Amino acid sequence: MEIVRVFIHALILAFLVRTFLYQPFNIPSGSMKSTLLVGDYLFVSKFSYGYSKYSLPFSPALFSGRIWSDTPERGDVAVFKLPTDNSTDYIKRVIGLPGDRIQVIDGVLHINDEAVKREKTNDFTETDGSGNVRRVQRYVETLPNGVTYDTLDIYSASFGDNTREYVVPEGHYFMMGDNRDNSTDSRFLSDVGYVPLENFVGRAEVIFFSIDGSARFWQVWMWPTSIRWGRLFNGVN
Repeated sequence: MEIVRVFIHALILAFLVRTFLYQPFNIPSGSMKSTLLVGDYLFVSKFSYGYSKYSLPFSPALFSGRIWSDTPERGDVAVFKLPTDNSTDYIKRVIGLPGDRIQVIDGVLHINDEAVKREKTNDFTETDGSGNVRRVQRYVETLPNGVTYDTLDIYSASFGDNTREYVVPEGHYFMMGDNRDNSTDSRFLSDVGYVPLENFVGRAEVIFFSIDGSARFWQVWMWPTSIRWGRLFNGVN
């Protein structure tokens, strides 16, 4: 009975931590390269923006809006519920705040008619399962509030490199992936569009585990050669 009691207490504690403090997420796609890679596991702070129904498991409609609300800052990497179905988790970077005018012109991000500073840096390289090395142009962007991060540019003239001007509605945010030519984000209004504050789940904080494509999470015996040791416990910037 003592063992059962300890086990139940541990489950309750884990549930409370996951619901109100930190929730683990894994990265299934490459839309946030090179900031986040497929196979990264990270903790998201649930308390960063306060709580909405989407902060709770199964999103019960116990209340509307947010409580103890705080607003996302430009440059945050955040998890949110996809506005078009309110059930799928997406992770992108906060680019536009309520009232901002956002546009991409020839691959350069513009916020309120000002081009965001963009400097070319060393290429991002990755190796596929056959040993082929792929090189992708990488840039450092600096947002108006000083937040800097890397973006990738796979193609010189992709569909998302030249957009209309978007005006972010009140109470909404404009989200973009760092891998600009491989990200379905707020540029595509019918797929993602503007994200309501209520849909935010939390802010990405730290990578606690990372494994490449040569093994699955449960294949513990392959961890020594498949874990990306250099990514463990890195903060998400």
